[in-house]
Amino acid sequence: MTLADFEKRIGVTFSDKRLLETAFTHRSFVNEQKNGKREHNERLEFLGDAVLELITTEFLYKRYPEKAEGDLTSYRAGLVNASTLGTVATGLGMNEYLLLSKGEARDTGRARQYILANTFEALVGAMFLDQGYDVTRDFIDAHVLPLTGDIVEKHLWRDAKSRFQELAQEHDGVTPSYKTLSEVGPDHNKLFTIGVFVGDVEIAQGEGRSKQEAEQAAAQAGLDARGWK
Repeated sequence: MTLADFEKRIGVTFSDKRLLETAFTHRSFVNEQKNGKREHNERLEFLGDAVLELITTEFLYKRYPEKAEGDLTSYRAGLVNASTLGTVATGLGMNEYLLLSKGEARDTGRARQYILANTFEALVGAMFLDQGYDVTRDFIDAHVLPLTGDIVEKHLWRDAKSRFQELAQEHDGVTPSYKTLSEVGPDHNKLFTIGVFVGDVEIAQGEGRSKQEAEQAAAQAGLDARGWK
C-alpha cells in the first residue's frame, strides 16, 4: 500500500507529497532514524487541531442556532476527541500508512487510537496547507461531521469520566477513583496505564499518552465492563 492509494481512498491528491508523508510520520520513527532529516507530524497536528476545531465550530453554529455556547462546546468536544477521530482514522485505513518506531508499531488498543487521532489532525493540517480551506472543509464534512447526530442524540458528547461517575454514584453510591498503575517511556513519549476503582475494587484499566487520556480510556473501559451504555 502506498500513499497514492490513500489519496485515491480519500479523493484528494496532494501537490506536495512530502506534506502527506510528514502527516503520517510519528516522532518515534524520526527518533529511530540516524540521518535526522525527516520531520515528524507534531507541527501539522498543531495546525490541524485548530483547523478542525474551526470547521466543526462553524458547522455546529449553523446547525444548532438555538443552542447555547456551553452545549455547542460539548458537542464539538464529542466530535474532535481522540476516540472519535481515532475511529474515523481507522475507518479510512490510516493505520496501514503510519510510520512508527518498532516499539510503537507493537502498541495496540487505546494507545494506537490516540496515535491515529493525532495523525488524523496532522492530515487535516497538511491538507489545509496543500489544498486550502474549502477542500479541507469538504473532507471533514464527509468523514467527521456525519457523526454529529449520533453524538448529540445519544449524549456521547459527555466524556466517559463524567458518565462513569454519575452511574457509579447511582448504582453503587460511590464516587470512583483513579490510580496510576504504570508509566513507561521517555518524557516526551510516555505511556500511562491507569485503573478506575469503585471502592477498593478495580473495574477496568486504560492507557494513554497523558494521564487525562488514560483516565478517559479507563472510564470508557469501565462503562463497557459494567454494561453501562
